[in-house]
Amino acid sequence: MKTLGRLLRILPPILLAVAATVWLVSNAKPPARIEQAEMQTTARTMIATPKPIRLFAQGYGTIRPAWSWQAVAEVAGSITFRHPDLETGNILPAGTKVLEIDPTPYDIAARQAEADLTALMAERDQIAADHTNTTGILEIERERLTLARTDLDRVRALVERGAAPQSRLDDLERATLQLKRAVRELENALSLTPIKTARLDAQIARSQAGLERSKRDLDLTQIVTPQAMRIGKVHVERYQFTQPGTPLVSGDSIDRVEVTAQIPVDAFSRLIGTVADSIDLAQGGQEALLAQLSAELRLVTAPNQTWTGRVLRIENALDAEARSVPVVIAVDHPYEGAAPPRHLPLVPNMYVQATLSAPSKQARIAIPAKAIHNGLVYLRNSEGRLALRDVTPAWQQDDMVVIETGLAAGDEVILDDILPAIPGMRIHSVESSQ
Repeated sequence: MKTLGRLLRILPPILLAVAATVWLVSNAKPPARIEQAEMQTTARTMIATPKPIRLFAQGYGTIRPAWSWQAVAEVAGSITFRHPDLETGNILPAGTKVLEIDPTPYDIAARQAEADLTALMAERDQIAADHTNTTGILEIERERLTLARTDLDRVRALVERGAAPQSRLDDLERATLQLKRAVRELENALSLTPIKTARLDAQIARSQAGLERSKRDLDLTQIVTPQAMRIGKVHVERYQFTQPGTPLVSGDSIDRVEVTAQIPVDAFSRLIGTVADSIDLAQGGQEALLAQLSAELRLVTAPNQTWTGRVLRIENALDAEARSVPVVIAVDHPYEGAAPPRHLPLVPNMYVQATLSAPSKQARIAIPAKAIHNGLVYLRNSEGRLALRDVTPAWQQDDMVVIETGLAAGDEVILDDILPAIPGMRIHSVESSQ
């Protein structure tokens, strides 16, 4: 009875628990299904499009004047004049007399040479006049000799017939001989005229040379700037005595400056290759080739300072140490528009970066260098999913790489780095500024 009573007390709670469990199980919702989400990301893209690419090559060099001038004394003397603006750094126009060496002794020498030449010219005129007069007298004497010979023949015939005395014949013979002598002397005098004239012409030529030398020395006392220039060094002062060979003053041109830029061989070869296809360099086409290159100079210490130049020539040998091509670039009117410090003049010894450029004749595909990942390019295919492709770069300039093989027009290139880069993952494209 005790056991039955104990069961009756335990059984209702058990039955109640079982009933509650059955109710809960019958009314519980089934477990929810969890679906795996597809991997996707957002990235910037660009469409690969072949375009003409402007190629460029860069190098560095130091500015120098296109030409330099140094005046050296060619005559001796004291400095009697010095231009008040003849100081280092000043700019003087062409034709400015900057120095003068005492011209007095050279002026005197020139006057003496002119006087000597005038005297010789007068002497030559006198010889010419004497020649004319002697020629006239000779003609008269020849006529007198002819008459004398006629009288001599007539008297000789009379003497032979005994109609005239011998003394008269002797007198006529003596007179005829004197006339012959006079004619011969006049002929001899005329024959000497060319000799006298030649000797006098030589003296005149010598005097003329002396006069020209004196005038040249007189001109050399004036030191004049041949072109507009910036004065370099001034070596003499006023009243200083100079000897021939003494440096006087130097200056640099201001109408043009030049720089020999050392351009890397590979970059220069690639640049020239884009414009040299249709030019025959052996037939003098180098000038036409260089004319197609654009040049810009940029001050290394102030990159905002730029100047437009032109390629003059390529020097005849590579730089042995740098293995670079020396290209000579000129900038005309380097002082034009100068307004320091906003815009400096391009002066000698400035260190500049030279950029040569030319348009390519063939359209090429170029993409940012950061879009290449160990030789692979990430593409967004037509389904909007990631695809990987091997590419072969042709060359790189700045941050752009020209693709030789691996990309075609219309390919959508992903510009951003994707981690992890799983082929087939969905890519959402956003507009790129490339």
